[in-house]
Amino acid sequence: MAHKKLNLPQKICPVCQRPFTWRKKWERDWAQVTYCSEQCRRKKDARGDKQA
Repeated sequence: MAHKKLNLPQKICPVCQRPFTWRKKWERDWAQVTYCSEQCRRKKDARGDKQA
């Protein structure tokens, strides 16, 4: 039987506005994950959206 990834939590990336899904590597800190990728995390710094 194939493994199916159904009903995984999703969030919307504030930079690219695309939905991204929970990943195993984010298991411990899913609540703190804000951006879908490292690239989007870096882009927010370039846009001046820095949160102090």
